[in-house]
Amino acid sequence: MSFVHLHLHTQYSLLDGANKIKELMPRVKAAGMPACAITDHGNMFGAVQFSEAAREHGVQPILGCEMYVAPQSRLEKAGRIDDYEAGGNYHLVLLATSREGYRHLCQLVTAGFREGFHYKPRVDKELLRELGGGLIALSGCLRGEVAHNLMGGQPERAHNAAEELARIFDGRFYIEIQDNHLPAQERVNGELIALARELGLPLVGTNDCHYLRPEDAAAHEALLCIQTGKTLSDERRWRFETDQLYVKDGAEMAAAFAHVPEAVTNTLEIARRCDFEL
Repeated sequence: MSFVHLHLHTQYSLLDGANKIKELMPRVKAAGMPACAITDHGNMFGAVQFSEAAREHGVQPILGCEMYVAPQSRLEKAGRIDDYEAGGNYHLVLLATSREGYRHLCQLVTAGFREGFHYKPRVDKELLRELGGGLIALSGCLRGEVAHNLMGGQPERAHNAAEELARIFDGRFYIEIQDNHLPAQERVNGELIALARELGLPLVGTNDCHYLRPEDAAAHEALLCIQTGKTLSDERRWRFETDQLYVKDGAEMAAAFAHVPEAVTNTLEIARRCDFEL
């Protein structure tokens, strides 16, 4: 079954993504995928290289970014707000559907570095309202505002966050689910599906790809140690408790979401909507 990866990190998700673009595209092409997105953390450093490599292999490039969204204003920078301890910045995946959307994405990334930087380049809801045109939004991983609140036992806050994002991205907001074998993700997926149906929002399945093959999980763990200044022998180190964040093929993704097949077919619909190339 055909499928499109819409949440994927390359080497430009610095010290976090282990997918090398030159190795990624042959795998995507061999898997028969018609398109693929790049959604690096807070930047678009790889946009040009990704676009050129995709075209070389006959794959439609989808340009995006996994944004860091400040819980309040991007201009508030007090305290220690990092992703892994203080529960600070929410994640939100944005994909350009048009030239306008690409321009807005560039403006958001720039504002994140120039105006909102605090540990990470952050935007906020004010900027999303101003620059949300031409962009599709996916609710993100467990660090997304919707999933994070569900995980924390705050369903009303999750409901409100989903409604707010649906208003900002009118007709262009999808509830994102993943099948990554993380216990927390497995607990939250059912609630995400129920919330999407309650609010009449479409679902989309992703794999938050951080490396190419299952056997690359160990190298990725070493990369995270470099990022956090830890060693593999440190049991308290930050790590992903899964080896499933690789570039799965369409059959694997279809099997993962067999109970919600629209989560797979919607990846193809989103790819059709993202009608823009550099």
